Amino acid sequence: MKHILNSHNQDLSKYADENAVKYNTGIPFPSIYFENFFEEGFLKEVLKEFPDLSKEDAINFNDPLQKKFAGKGEKSFGPKTRELMYFLNSEPFLNFVNKLTGIEETLYGDPYFSGGGLHEIKRGGLLKVHADFNKNPTNGLDRRVNVLVYLNEDWKEEYGGHFELWNSEMTKCETKISPRFNTLAMFSTTSNSFHGHPDPLNCPENRSRKSLALYYYSNGRPESEAIAFKQSHNTLFVQRKDSTDDTTAWNEKKERNNQPKKSFLKKVYNKIFR
Repeated sequence: MKHILNSHNQDLSKYADENAVKYNTGIPFPSIYFENFFEEGFLKEVLKEFPDLSKEDAINFNDPLQKKFAGKGEKSFGPKTRELMYFLNSEPFLNFVNKLTGIEETLYGDPYFSGGGLHEIKRGGLLKVHADFNKNPTNGLDRRVNVLVYLNEDWKEEYGGHFELWNSEMTKCETKISPRFNTLAMFSTTSNSFHGHPDPLNCPENRSRKSLALYYYSNGRPESEAIAFKQSHNTLFVQRKDSTDDTTAWNEKKERNNQPKKSFLKKVYNKIFR
C-alpha cells in the first residue's frame, strides 16, 4: 500500500476523518476530489499500460448521448493496473470509503468491474449528463459510491473533458473537476446525482481522456435517500435546461429509437425528467 499512495495519505483512516465533512457538504451532492492521491511514479507505470481501447476488444458507446470506449473487466489490465484496481477493491480502501462518506452499511467492491474499469474518450467524444444504473447487474446490490481516477498528463483547460456535477433541476453545473493526472474524484450515487462530461472533447487527435472507474455497493440503502426509481434501472440521461446541443442530441436519439418500442422505464423516465 505504501508504494501506491502518496506521502500525505498513507494513513487512510486519518485521511478520511480529515475530509469527511468536506465530502458530506459537497455541492450539489456528497462528493470530493483529491489531487496527487497516488504515488506519482507508480501511477505513471499504470498510465504506460493503458491501451488504445479503440483497438482492443472493448465496448464502443457511439450515439448522440455518449461517445466513449470502456474495457471489459480485467481483459486489458496490465500488471500495475491490476495491482491498483485490486487495491481499490481491498479492505483498507473500502474502509476508507465507508469512513469518508459516512455510509453506515458495509460497502463492497465489484471484482467484475461491471461498467467500470478502463474508460477512454477520444477527440469529439462525450458523456451527456446522467444518473447511473442503481443496482449491480451480477448480485443486485445497491450502488452507493463512484470513484474515478484520471490519468491525463499535461492536460490543458482548453481540451475540456471536465467532470461536471449538476443540480437536480438541471439548471446549473455546481462543481467542475479537471481530469488531470493523479486526480481522484468520488461521489455518492443516487438516481438524481446528475453528472457527466456533456460537451465534445477538444483535445488533439493524438490525445484522449483516460480514466479508471470503480463502483461500490451495499446490501440495501436508507429510505431517506432521494431515489427516483426503487426498482432496478439503467443509466438515466437528462437534459441541461436551455441547452440546444442537448435538445439536438435527444432528438437524434429519438429518431434512432423510433423503430424498436421503448421500455416502460424509458417512458416513465421521459415523463418525469423531460
